[in-house]
Amino acid sequence: MAARVSKINVLEPQMQALSDEALRAKTEEFRQRLAQGASLDDLMEEAFAVVREASRRTIGLRHFDVQLVGGMVLHHGGIAEMRTGEGKTLVATAPVYLNALAGKGVHVITVNDYLAQRDSEWMGQIYGFLGLSVGVIVHGLSQGQRQAAYNSDITYGTNNEFGFDYLRDNLVYDASEMVQRGHNFAIVDEVDSILIDEARTPLIISGPTEDRSEFYKIIDALIKQLIEDPETYDFDEKQRQVILTEEGAEKIEEILQAAGHLAEDTTGLYDAANVSVVHHVNQALRANVLYTRDKDYIVRAGEVILIDEFTGRMMHGRRLSEGLHQAIEAKEGAVIQPENQTLASVTIQNYFRLYSKLSGMTGTAATEAQEFGDIYKMDVMEIPTNRPVARIDDDDEVYRTFAEKNEAILKQIAYCYAHGQPILVGTVSIEKSEQLSELLKSYAWEVPVKKLRREYWGLAARARQVDADAAQKAKQELLALGDAAFETTVAKGKGIPHNVLNARYHEQEAGIVADAGVPGAVTIATNMAGRGTDIQLGGNVDMKLAKWRDEQRGLGIEVTPEEAKARKAEIEAEIKDLKEEALAAGGLYVLGTERHESRRIDNQLRGRTGRQGDPGRSKFFLSCEDDLLRIFAGERLDGIMRTFGVQEGEAITHKWLNSAIATAQKRVEQRNYEIRKNLLKYDDVVNDQRKAVFEQRQEFMEAADLSEIIGEFRRDTISDFVERHLPPKAFAEQWDVDGLDEHVRNYLGLELPIRDWAAEEGIANEEIEQRIIQAAEARVAEREAQVGDHMRTVEKSFLLQMVDLQWREHLMHLDHLRNVIGLRGYGQRDPLNEYKTEAFSLFEKLLVDLRQNVTRWLMTVEFQFEEPPPPPTGQMFEVHLDPLTGENAAEMGALPDGIPADQRAGLPVSALPAGWEDTGRNSPCPCGSGKKFKHCHGALV
Repeated sequence: MAARVSKINVLEPQMQALSDEALRAKTEEFRQRLAQGASLDDLMEEAFAVVREASRRTIGLRHFDVQLVGGMVLHHGGIAEMRTGEGKTLVATAPVYLNALAGKGVHVITVNDYLAQRDSEWMGQIYGFLGLSVGVIVHGLSQGQRQAAYNSDITYGTNNEFGFDYLRDNLVYDASEMVQRGHNFAIVDEVDSILIDEARTPLIISGPTEDRSEFYKIIDALIKQLIEDPETYDFDEKQRQVILTEEGAEKIEEILQAAGHLAEDTTGLYDAANVSVVHHVNQALRANVLYTRDKDYIVRAGEVILIDEFTGRMMHGRRLSEGLHQAIEAKEGAVIQPENQTLASVTIQNYFRLYSKLSGMTGTAATEAQEFGDIYKMDVMEIPTNRPVARIDDDDEVYRTFAEKNEAILKQIAYCYAHGQPILVGTVSIEKSEQLSELLKSYAWEVPVKKLRREYWGLAARARQVDADAAQKAKQELLALGDAAFETTVAKGKGIPHNVLNARYHEQEAGIVADAGVPGAVTIATNMAGRGTDIQLGGNVDMKLAKWRDEQRGLGIEVTPEEAKARKAEIEAEIKDLKEEALAAGGLYVLGTERHESRRIDNQLRGRTGRQGDPGRSKFFLSCEDDLLRIFAGERLDGIMRTFGVQEGEAITHKWLNSAIATAQKRVEQRNYEIRKNLLKYDDVVNDQRKAVFEQRQEFMEAADLSEIIGEFRRDTISDFVERHLPPKAFAEQWDVDGLDEHVRNYLGLELPIRDWAAEEGIANEEIEQRIIQAAEARVAEREAQVGDHMRTVEKSFLLQMVDLQWREHLMHLDHLRNVIGLRGYGQRDPLNEYKTEAFSLFEKLLVDLRQNVTRWLMTVEFQFEEPPPPPTGQMFEVHLDPLTGENAAEMGALPDGIPADQRAGLPVSALPAGWEDTGRNSPCPCGSGKKFKHCHGALV
């Protein structure tokens, strides 16, 4: 790769000499060379050189050599592991441009809508300069807008948007309503978060079922009463499982029996007729014991909103299924939404394996390299940093209790604040971040301060430079100055100003992160995974400029380009000064208040400091009462500390502690990997069936005439009936003539003298079959004459609806099968093999039922020729199934930020005047109304 980078560097002067038009013309030249037989690899060096120059001219950023190496890894379908601050967003532009030249579309997957929108606009300047179109998929887009975005050369969006669009495309009834155009090449940003963490939950499209909200409230009240006695249930915190004890089961049975909630004439709670009641009891128990408010979910405006355990973000619209979310709503007294029924589903793994080429980038992938290789066939390559890493990672400090740990954390925060050192404090939950915030507001502190004098900041900067000799010389000068180089004071106060960054303040997070590198800034964050905004020492120029523009706009002042340029220069000067102050204080300090169960999450937090060679420091403060230590080694560790006589407020720090904690984390990671692998094994069984059904459905939808297929269905159905009731090797006396006659009447709508035919001397079952087929063909001809040209449309509509109905029922059967198949293990049979066998049998039944039901509907339904009533607007939901707890975690459940699939369809983009289809949603409408496009003509598509 170094040789190829050298070739790109040789091409740089040539590209710099080209005019804007000549550089832009390179895109068409590359496309022509591809059409003439050149491969993408043949064009790589030149294409990367073009992108590097276009980036320099449009957004003022030039790709470093290591960024070009990262781009090569992405182009070849690997994972580029690059530290935070190394410019992963820019890295993707070169392989995205190169692969977009093929004209098959490139998808860039981000972890949230904010980043998809930001990156499409920011990097879109490069692609637009080079003549490529860019689209973005976010909540609330109409069908026409989605089609336009997918038809662009490059499309940005989240994994959920792409996955749910794939599922919705397989539920539409006309090919023109589909939005995606294939799966050519995808680059996944924060690839570990999306392909590992999110992969524990499949994507599911579901629809509502009957309302049972009152019953949820009744059962919740009974369970709250029951669990007051801890002897009534067993709680396994490590496995996140809770079950009723024998005593608890007897008590709840008595209560339910007395209240009349059990079915009549049943022997007890676990009678087959009471399976629904048992389900409600179990879900209410889990809601009250396993799920904690402000940790697993928050309640806002009467709505229960789940919290992502990895990122601390609110997951708007995501709902737990199997009635668990409804049980939590009953627990909190919120409005209970109806349950859901699966319409279509796919796992994250199997969706992304649809792509011909898949690659990704992240700061932390090495710990999951085996999983990426096993499941996605992607190799992880660690890309060296542009500058040497100067961050110092201190050993963990372990205290006996929460209180002691919190006191040490407060002292460290006060120390950093008093010295003007920015500090980022990472917590594992909203509850913990708000507890720490309350402690900081009232904390009385006094700190001896020793700060480097301003006149020596330059000397300190020279001590950090790459040139080892110059750096050593500067360090010696500083040592020679001794205390004279420092100001010594005592700072004290009550309360420490700080910002809280977690799910409750989602809207402000980008702005808070941008200011987290300002000297003396204290930022508390539930989790820094996937935030997408770099913490730059001194502050972020672009964010500050954008904030100033908004302020001017709010005052009604129109900013001229000259004023903006002048203001930017002022901001750059301010930030340069603040950065020097932050560097002199030691750079960003990252403080972890607890270890996460995943090493990647801890590494992501640590990686926020020390970007681009800046100094920085990180340390984790732990206690024996933390979840991870308490579950895996709490009592043993507490015993060791007592044995060594560790006093209150003292911590122990040792290398073996770090390795012991890492071992515990590895065990949890391995367990989670096994869960994901197990989920995939079961989904692979269904995946071949899903592909077959979706591909067949697509063929049906695109075909103009399905009469031949319908005819095959009809003849196969008749053949099945005859074979069942008139077995080939049976005597005529053994034939079930009445059964055949009933099926012919019910499924074909024919009154035929089958009894008379069967009584004929020497007649064979084949002849009876042919007579039935002839009679059926005659009836079809009559009905076609009656319906006329509409018959082909009717056939297609019936067939597609029946495919959806049968597939929906098939998924429901598989869900039920999946929930109970584990019991086969008690009979010494492999549950996976049993599942494969049962799923295959169910799929065969689906095909038979499809043939018979389509035949029945088309042969027996009476047609009425009148104006149809408007179709009901049934709501669709998007669901996740979480295998960790056996629940469905629903994604975008009620789509509060978006719109249901059946309401997406507006006018096609082609209905807009020429040139309007590329108008940005927030741009002024070209019609001259003065409104934004999305509120004017853009609302129509």
